[in-house]
Parts: sequence; C-alpha cells; structure tokens
Amino acid sequence: MTDLYIKHISAQLGVNLWQAMHCVELLEEGATIPFISRYRKERTGGMDEVQVAQVKHYFQYFTELDKRKAAILKSIEEQEALTPELRTAIEGEIDSTALEDLYLPYRPKKRTRASVARERGLEPLADAFMSLKADRPRDLARKYINADVPDEDAAIAGACDIIAERVSENAEVRSMLRSSYLKWGQVVSKLSRDGAEKTEESDKYRSWQDYREPLSRIAPHRLLAILRGASEGMLTVKVDVDEDRNLERINRIVLDGKRVASRELYNILQDTFKDSFKRLLHPSIENEVIKSAKEKADIDSIKVFGENLRQLLLAPPVGQKRVMAIDPGFRTGCKVVCLDERGALLHNDTIYPHPPVNERISSMKKITDMVDKYQVEVIAIGSGTAGRETESFIKRLGLDEKIEIYSVSEDGASVYSASEIAREEFPDYDVTVRGAVSIGRRLMDPLSELVKIDPKSIGVGQYQHDVDQNLLKEELDNTVESCVNSVGVNLNTASVYLLQYVSGVGPALASNIVDWRNTHGNFASRRQLNEVKRLGAKAFEQCAGFLRIPSAANPLDNSAVHPERYALVEKMAADLKVSVGELVRNDALIDSIDLEKYTDDEVGLPTLRDIVSELKKPGRDPRETAQTFSFSEDIRTIEDLHEGMVLPGIITNITDFGAFVDIGIKQNGLIHVSRMGGGRDGRGRAQLKIQQHVQVRVERVDLQRQRIALALEIGR
Repeated sequence: MTDLYIKHISAQLGVNLWQAMHCVELLEEGATIPFISRYRKERTGGMDEVQVAQVKHYFQYFTELDKRKAAILKSIEEQEALTPELRTAIEGEIDSTALEDLYLPYRPKKRTRASVARERGLEPLADAFMSLKADRPRDLARKYINADVPDEDAAIAGACDIIAERVSENAEVRSMLRSSYLKWGQVVSKLSRDGAEKTEESDKYRSWQDYREPLSRIAPHRLLAILRGASEGMLTVKVDVDEDRNLERINRIVLDGKRVASRELYNILQDTFKDSFKRLLHPSIENEVIKSAKEKADIDSIKVFGENLRQLLLAPPVGQKRVMAIDPGFRTGCKVVCLDERGALLHNDTIYPHPPVNERISSMKKITDMVDKYQVEVIAIGSGTAGRETESFIKRLGLDEKIEIYSVSEDGASVYSASEIAREEFPDYDVTVRGAVSIGRRLMDPLSELVKIDPKSIGVGQYQHDVDQNLLKEELDNTVESCVNSVGVNLNTASVYLLQYVSGVGPALASNIVDWRNTHGNFASRRQLNEVKRLGAKAFEQCAGFLRIPSAANPLDNSAVHPERYALVEKMAADLKVSVGELVRNDALIDSIDLEKYTDDEVGLPTLRDIVSELKKPGRDPRETAQTFSFSEDIRTIEDLHEGMVLPGIITNITDFGAFVDIGIKQNGLIHVSRMGGGRDGRGRAQLKIQQHVQVRVERVDLQRQRIALALEIGR
C-alpha cells in the first residue's frame, strides 16, 4: 500500500505512521484482527481491535480505489486525453467521490443535449462564449447556422447546452456545491400521492409527512425513517437549498473574476449557469448528499447494531448444566426438551397447561417426571407468547428450590429452527423441537448458539434492513469474530459453526477440525492441530491461541498464551525452579517475575503483561454470571399499566433514540434517550446494555397505538 494511503490512515485514526504501516503489513500477511490486537502489540504499538478493524476497512477501501483508478486511467488513455497533470491528480486522490468528479468529463455518456450540439458543430461557439470575449454573441452565432441549426437562437441554445454540461462536470463546482448542501441544505419530506391514498400504510410516517430539518443536524434514525418512507412510496424527499447563493458561487468559480465582453454575453452565461444548476447539478448533487448523509447514518446505525450484538453474544451463560427448555404456546401447547450438560437432546415432549386444551394435571406430572429422570438443574422458558403464563405454571409446581428458572429471548429461534444448520443438527425432529433446543442452548452458552443465526434476525439494532448491507456484514462479522476469540473456544466441544469464527479458521478448516475429532477422538494438545487436513503453519499461528483444551497435559493449552511463547513461559518457570504447572495460578510466584528480564526484540512488556495475567487465571471467561429475573406478577396486559408504576424489566434493544424494555407483557416499552438520566443527547444510553435488568417508571400509556413510554429509575 502506498505512503499516500498510509498517511491518510494514520491521520484518520490518530496513530503514528509506523503503527498504521505495520498494521497494514500484518493484514497483507494474512493476519486477522483478533490475532493482531492480541499477539502483535509490540509491532502495532498496542492498537486495539477497533483500530485494527478500521485499518482493515481502509485497507479494503483503498485496494478497491486503486482498481478503480487503474480502470479510469486506462479509459482516459484510450481517449488520448490523459495529461501528466490529470494523471497526477487521479493518482493522488483518496476520495472516491472526488475521483469520479475528475473522471466525469471523460466518462462515456448516453446521448445528451450537449452531445447533440457537438454533433451539429457548435462546440467552437461554446468555446468562444467561454473565452468571455464574444462581445456580439448573436453575430458570432449566425456563422454556425446550417441544415441542423436553423437560426442564431438554435446555435446559441446548443452552445449553452455544451457550456451547461461543462459546468455540471466541473470538479471544483461540484465539490463546492456538495459542501454547501451538506452544511446548509434542509431535508424536506412530504406525504406522497400514494401515501395520501394509502392512509393506513402511511400513518406510521405521520411524523414525517410535513417535515424539515437541516441535513447537517438530522439524527441518523430520523433520516433512515424518512428514506424508508420514501422507498415505500409513502413520502417524497428533497434537499432544499438557497439557489441564488449557490449560483453566485458557481459564477465565482467559472468566471474566476474575469471581465465578460458584453452585457448580452453575460446574460446568456447567467441563464446557462442557472439551467446547469437546475437541470443537471442540483438533481445530481441532491442525490449525492442524500447518499452521503445516508452513509453516515448507516455507519452510526451499524455501530449501534454491532455494540448491541456484542452485548447479546457476551451475555452471561449458565454453563454446562442439565437444562429443561420450554417453547411456550397456548393452542399448540408447550414444546419441552431436556438437554445434557453439552446441549445434546435427551428427550422431547409436548404439554398443554393452558387454555383451550388445559391439561394441567398431566402437564404437571410430565414436567416433574422429566425433572427427576433427566436431573434438570435449570429451566429455560421462551419469552414469547404464553411465556409469562408458562413461567407461573412452572413456579407453582413446587420444584426443588435449587432449580433456577430463566426467561430466555426467543428472537431468532424460529429462524434457526427452519435453517439448514438446524436440519443438519436435528434431521429427525420438526421445527418446534429445534426451536426449544435453541432456547435451552442459548441459556447454556448464548455465544455458541447465537453464532448459528443471522444477526439481523436476532432482534437488536435499528433499520438493519435499510443500511448498506456490505458495511453491515463487515461490522457484524468483525463483532462475532471478536466475541468468539475474546471468550476462547473449547477445541473438543465446539461446533463447526462456532469454530469457523475462530481467528484464521473459517468454514472449511472448521469442518476439517471436527472431522479429525470424529476420527481420532479429543485433541490432547494444541500441537495436534498440525495434523488437521490443510491446517498449515499460518492457520496454526492465527488460531492456536484462541483454542482451549481444558484436559490437556500442558496447562498452557487451556490458556490464551500463544504456543509461540511456551518456551518463554517454560524459561520463567525454570528460573523460579518450578514446573509450568506449579507456576500457573500461583500469584505469589507470578508476581515475583521480573518482566524486564524477558524482553527482547520481539517480545515487549505488553505481551509479557498479557502472559502474566493469563498465568494467574488461565482460560478465564470474561463473561459475567447469569442471573434469574422475575417480572411483576400484577402486570399481564397493557391495560394493567398506569402512570407512575415502577416495574422490573429487561433491556431488549438499544437504539439512537432510546431503549426498548420487556416488562412482561406483549408490548415492549420505550425509554426515550431524554429519560435515561443523561439528558436529551443520549449520554445515559452508555450505561445500558442488552439483557440488563432494570427498574422503570411508566410515564405514559397509549392504548390506541399500543405504546408505552418509560423512564429509567436511576439507582433502583
């Protein structure tokens, strides 16, 4: 990658040139984001995952930009129009929009008014007008009358079409207008003709049916809501700007302070600039700035989605316990499954404890029998339809108080149950059994189960179907990869779907790892990864530190210490006259290590501190411990709510404008950002996390629209 790009990355991220350069080099070598941020701190100056991900984004962006530059240069060369100055400008550009501005005059075009005028021989007349010296333009135009140009008016009109197109392709003019629109433009949305006719469909866009806000200040979620309304045909959207002010600026750029030969020519040029602005420039720049504003809104929304997904994936697990999972229902009954400590399906059944069937006695017996037979330790109940009723039913059974009961989000369970992954795992069971299994497994280990589901189906984030899908995929892939590698993966129990997110692995190697395990049994050491088909030295380097073997003879195989540093740890232990096994978890011995003694050209204090931390708590799971939760028993429907009530709730989604809270009824409530305790700017949002248990106060209940406004009860 060129110095031009490295300097830009360094400036954008606020890091040193050498940090950006080394990070790019590692990416070029095939290193992953988790590996670079965890095991190459000395080489990057301690850049974290977020910074490395940003470098990777720029790396991919500039790689594509270089390809585009090559195509543009080739196109202009073929037209024999490439000057040294133009080549320098193109090669020195780092912005894709500005690059396209440079190419615009040379881009192959469809037939336009200007191209027709050129065919009629009017380009010399346009050149004469733009020289500003044609003091008698009509007399000059008369010389260009021919079979296709009947009179001087037609000649002037054709020349003006050529000038209008040139102005619209002027890179400086376009850059000026783009900046002006972004700074001063107003987004204006109105009810469309279709929206006026389809009142039921357009009602959800009621707030945007006569709306105006500066483009520079509009919140991402508001812009995305307006653009969704426009895409559905319910709204019209435009950018309102000061036409006169922009025409003055166009004049200054095009005329460059030069004197125009005559009033007649001046008036012709003014009309031409106005035509260029209205017919060519405004529609083009309007689309560009809306696209640019949407890209920024996309990035903001994708960031929110990524953070929500991270919190959901890193939700506390209950761990390897025997689980009874229930997918509740009324008419179709409740599907019940029992899982062993590893999530394997032991038994499934259906109970009907609720109306209309109401087989409560037989349902009670089935549950108590299954609890005893399969030694159930925890019960997971889906939070959807009949969830509260099923939870109450289970709690009234008088089960051993040691058996904990959890309400588990069902978001995405139905997507998983109908997926190819679920069919491969449970080919002999229907979707209801698969869905219940998913509910139970996500309580045991949310990360291991949720990686099987498309993140967009999990129910967190905002406008995820409206944003740039490539950027969204990049962010979500990075987030899942980050979560999986920060927790670490048990090499002997992980599914192929979890393994594929381990640094350097991917789907093919994940399948090969599972195939090796099925053939040879459990891995006894990390070194055996080298026996896996097509898992070469580079892949081993990237993945080994993130894979755990709890039963390994070498305790380091169950830690985040990379195998490349085993010799270093062995030297530390030898210097202390103990074995590695005796050193691990011995805080007193570990604290006595003089780290400076073990630094060299490759290993510095950042890596050594990580090693020491890992020796104290090898394989430590960074996630918290799962907590049980109970909704208010007095609240069953929205009609039970009244203003001033304080209720327990669970955060289910966080957006730019607020947080949604499950309070145990069909409708989630919304805590607006202004009611989070951090002011209207949303500072209070930072204290909230997905699946967090909170206390909320009911502020308003709209029965007609089925909406609940809540406020966060701080300190409760």
